[in-house]
Amino acid sequence: MSTSTSASTAKASAATARSPWRWRVVDIVVAAVLGVAIGLVFWGWNTIGYAWFTAADGLTPGLGGIAVGIWLLGGVVGGLVIRKPGAALVVELVAAIVSMLIGNVWGVSTVLSGIVQGLGAELIFALFLYRRFGLPTAALAGVGAAAAAWVFEFFYGSSPNILKSLEFNAIYLGTLIVSGAILAGVVGWLLVRALAASGALSRFAAGREHLREV
Repeated sequence: MSTSTSASTAKASAATARSPWRWRVVDIVVAAVLGVAIGLVFWGWNTIGYAWFTAADGLTPGLGGIAVGIWLLGGVVGGLVIRKPGAALVVELVAAIVSMLIGNVWGVSTVLSGIVQGLGAELIFALFLYRRFGLPTAALAGVGAAAAAWVFEFFYGSSPNILKSLEFNAIYLGTLIVSGAILAGVVGWLLVRALAASGALSRFAAGREHLREV
């Protein structure tokens, strides 16, 4: 190996070490793939989840929040896999766009929700400086996305929740948090573990961690 080649390799390695949060091409590709895949999950959940939401809300107003967690999955999975600033937001946003383009009853508000929910999950990963990716962090990211969704729906829409009762909003917030922690956080963490076990994440820290554990 020539001296110039060695120097170039050393510089590249140094640049990588100095920029651990810099996105690689593979990060961009995987973020897009995850977003599309989770967007298809959103699309399927639009019927099942909305039916569950309506039934629970009919039983006790605000209880429908228990069904929302699956729609928060993108931010959690994106953050756990890519582990770089913006990953949670990008994956949740792409998933929301896919869900909207395939067709749902919410239209462009789906994209607005995706931005807000992705930012909610992103905030949690940022608070841990993108260095903690265990189950507690995943659950908290789901809670962050849920809290952001609650704030968004409190002010946005033809019938924003600010017009509804304190009891409704308290129940809705509580069920959103539980659903975000479990259906987005725990389920998202388990999904990433399953992907890592399959070898699909071999170029990511999540995949390498799995190999060290086995």
